[in-house]
Amino acid sequence: MKTLNLKQLLMSFLIVSSACCLANKQQPHFQSAPFSIGETISWHSSVLDEQRSINVYLPQSYHQGSNQDYPVIYLLDGSADEDFIHIAGLVQFGSFSWIKMLPESIVVGIANVDRKHDMTYPTQNEQDKKDFPTTGGSKQFIQFIKDELQPMVNLKYRTTTNKTIIGQSLGGLLATEILFNHPEMFDNYLIVSPSLWWDDGSLLNSKTEVYLSKQTVFIGVGKEGTIMEGAAKSLYEVLNKHPNKNLKFQFFEQLDHGDTLHLAVYAGFEFLFNQQNAAAVENK
Repeated sequence: MKTLNLKQLLMSFLIVSSACCLANKQQPHFQSAPFSIGETISWHSSVLDEQRSINVYLPQSYHQGSNQDYPVIYLLDGSADEDFIHIAGLVQFGSFSWIKMLPESIVVGIANVDRKHDMTYPTQNEQDKKDFPTTGGSKQFIQFIKDELQPMVNLKYRTTTNKTIIGQSLGGLLATEILFNHPEMFDNYLIVSPSLWWDDGSLLNSKTEVYLSKQTVFIGVGKEGTIMEGAAKSLYEVLNKHPNKNLKFQFFEQLDHGDTLHLAVYAGFEFLFNQQNAAAVENK
């Protein structure tokens, strides 16, 4: 058997000692805390007779001791796993003092329960009925927004009278229905890739005149095929029968139905609030 010489013993001792020192070295102490960009409010809706919830983003200055009131942006498809987080981020970014794209605003994301029910009106198209068996609840959902949600938001938060709605796809269909039938509900409409093919385009065909004396409307669509692109352009043409500087259509050729929303909302914010600033200057 080989015996270890003194040098080898010393090296072994140093290695073991170093390992013990490293093991005994105090590990850094980390602290973690939840990171939140808003709050969730849930309640039983008397209009819809079901549990509903909203996600709410409040601007940074909201809790800084001022009595400032804020415009409200209502977001359809506003669940946390849908569009709430990235749209709230756009609002925060756009309202930075060095950006000044839009005023500090409250964002109310309306979480979905059954979007195919809430965002569609009854259809006569048999394929629609087959593909969307729970369809046809938009009238009641609009009543919920008008008679229950908006008053609750105004009561709970410091709000101005200025209200914006954002809707994409079926949400764009619902936003268009509100614009046509209850335009006074919102001052600004940001309609992206609206599913106006619904019920063989009956919503577009039902309107021969639309007066947009106060509402500002931005319509955006990506490269989404003949039906979607044509419907969005037709909506613009219907609204533009009475030429209105507060109306804009934008085609996002490089995007499709899945990724148009974010850039369209950004462009929509630029347009909507540039128009407001211009109106404020004119009224001085």
